[in-house]
Amino acid sequence: MTTQNKPIELYYWPTPNGWKISIYLEEAGLPYEVKYVNIGKGEQFEPSFLKISPNNRMPAIIDPEGPGGEPISVFESGAILQYLGRKTGKFYPSDERTRVEVEQWLFWQVGGLGPMAGQAHHFRQYAPEKVPYGINRYTNEVNRLYGVMNKRLADREFLAGDYSIADMASIGWVKPYKNQGQDLEDFPHLKRWFETIMERPAVIRGLEVGQEHRRNIAEDKDAQKVLFDQRAR
Repeated sequence: MTTQNKPIELYYWPTPNGWKISIYLEEAGLPYEVKYVNIGKGEQFEPSFLKISPNNRMPAIIDPEGPGGEPISVFESGAILQYLGRKTGKFYPSDERTRVEVEQWLFWQVGGLGPMAGQAHHFRQYAPEKVPYGINRYTNEVNRLYGVMNKRLADREFLAGDYSIADMASIGWVKPYKNQGQDLEDFPHLKRWFETIMERPAVIRGLEVGQEHRRNIAEDKDAQKVLFDQRAR
């Protein structure tokens, strides 16, 4: 069992990607200190953060008690979850067969559910003009992905069997299902999974981190410019 004496530094903003890590840290009972990165004000582009996250995206962590007892920084939410899972031995199995099950669904979320739901949010809420093709394209693709989850969950409680980092990665992207134009009543197994996870005390705590900082980006044109008008630097 890993004992963490110094808190992990969590570079975070309350979004579906940030929630992945706050949920994990709460579930694993690891001490952590939140370093807020206000993405609406462009704090993710500050040089000090670039050293930790070369892609200028949160979340990221610094673990002062990394391999060999030396600090390590990790960026990209999926990589952070894997790192913490290996470190603690929690929610990320060591058996290769069951680990592959978890990894498949973790990367399914990272490469599919998150980006497609994000595009649905963009065209449905943030685009300055309504683009029917974009709205239909991504609303339909999220619907398809919800269907994939619904079938997967028809005969198991969680995505990879036992509760794991794959579920933690996905829950925050299903939470705003209404903004994605979806109805959970159409996906009964997914709805059961969603309600089960949302009742977990650690998930509730993880989702509450920084809630006071959340604001409606759809009404903040300055934040939209920061988030959506970036080019190579």
